Formats: sequence, C-alpha cells, structure tokens
Amino acid sequence: MPKHTLTGNIKRHAAFPSKILRNRRDVLVYLPLGYRRFSRRRYPVLYLQDGQNVFDAATSFFGVEWGVDETAQRLIRKNLIEPLIIVAVANTGEDRIHEYAPTRGVIEAKRKKRSRGLARSYARFLIEELKPYIDNRYWTKPEAEFTGLGGSSLGALLTLSLGLWFPNVFTRLIVMSPSVWWDDCVIYKMVEELDKKLPLKIWLDTGTREPGWERTRGLLDRLIEKGWRLGDDLSYTEIEGGDHSEGAWAARVGPALRFLFLAKAGKS
Repeated sequence: MPKHTLTGNIKRHAAFPSKILRNRRDVLVYLPLGYRRFSRRRYPVLYLQDGQNVFDAATSFFGVEWGVDETAQRLIRKNLIEPLIIVAVANTGEDRIHEYAPTRGVIEAKRKKRSRGLARSYARFLIEELKPYIDNRYWTKPEAEFTGLGGSSLGALLTLSLGLWFPNVFTRLIVMSPSVWWDDCVIYKMVEELDKKLPLKIWLDTGTREPGWERTRGLLDRLIEKGWRLGDDLSYTEIEGGDHSEGAWAARVGPALRFLFLAKAGKS
C-alpha cells in the first residue's frame, strides 16, 4: 500500500451522503496557501472527478496520483495562478460509469449491457447537495464565473456535458483525454445542437498513444465552429506519445490550472 501523499491544508469529508444518488462518497477539500478560517477573502472553486486519484497516492489507481495539491501549492506560491479551493469528489466504483455517462450508451455489446446514463442526476448531486455544502462551509466565490469542473476520460466527458447543460453553474472546464467515443460520439451532437456558444473556458487535451485520440480533434473542430477561440477561451494540446493514464494527466495539471486560473497581474 503506497503511503499517503497529501500536501498542504486538506480537509476530509468522509462518506458524504447524497439523497439524490442514494449513496455516499469521500470528498477532500484543498485550501490554498493563505486561506484563513476567520478571514473574509473568498476563492474560486474547482471540482474534480475521480477524487481518489487527485491528491493521494494511497487511494489512487495503481498508486499514481495527479499531484494536484503539490502543483497548486507550487503555482500559487510563485503567483502563477490565483489561490483557489479544489474539491476532489471520489467516484463510487461500480456506479462510476453510470454516474459519469450523459446517455445510456452500451457498456458491453455482447451482453447488451448499457449505462443508466445518470449524469444529470450526478449533476443534481453536485449542484443541489455538494456545492451548497462547500459554499456554506468555506470562503468560496459561488458564482458560475468562479466555479470550475474537471476530469479525465469518462470524467472529462461528464465535465464537458455538465458545462454544456449548466453553464449557469460551471464555466471553467478541464477536459483531459475525454471519452469522445461514448455512445457513437454523442458529445459531437451535444455541441452541434447548441443554439450559440456558451460562456465556458475550456482546457482540452489528448495523447497520441490513446486509442481513437483523433476523435478529440473532431471535438475541437466542433467547438471552434460554435465560436470558441483557441488561445482565448479554448486551449487544445496533443501530447506526442501521451497515453491514457493518471501519470499522463498529472503532467498536464499545471498548464491546465494556469490556463483556467491565471493569476491577475500584480495580485499578491
């Protein structure tokens, strides 16, 4: 068992309950350098999926974590990003594919097994249960313009889906190695059916060793067609030789945070 690798001021909310999903999950909250309980300074918030992998090698997949806590500490200390609160929301194991899927796509073709497509219910859990709790307990900036969402793989597909559905809640998105293939690339249709571009700032990436990585280019093209501008409210990176793994995503955390939470000039 790997040792715990939590860095900085991290609060644990064990077995956080959801009446909507009828389950419980651990939630870890990273508080930035300078955070004070009795100060009234407020901070933007980033919610990350697959929370087991975000901060701690002891709970992460194959003992490889994203190192978001260490990366945030370093970037905040260097004034490269604005101080922010980061909420790591654990998945629930077998229910993960159901909670993260935006549609009832096929899981196993031979057995005709489908996901229950509970992403909207999961969104309700985040919006109606977890976010109010975080906003009441910590010094957050609760408005959509200061609220981010992120994930990788199916968690990235969930992230973009929720951004498209609820731009009044989440506007800064980290979309790493998204499962574009899901349900015959249903995310293409979701973007194409937008009436207009939404006020979302999106980090999008993929690795060239990931099966079907070219589909992410297709997603990029559709976002650009809807009005997103590269280098402005959309960042796209293809990592040559990048694979589909926690280690690969860990290497992209810094650039993603810098794109979405860049420190304002002169801010201390």
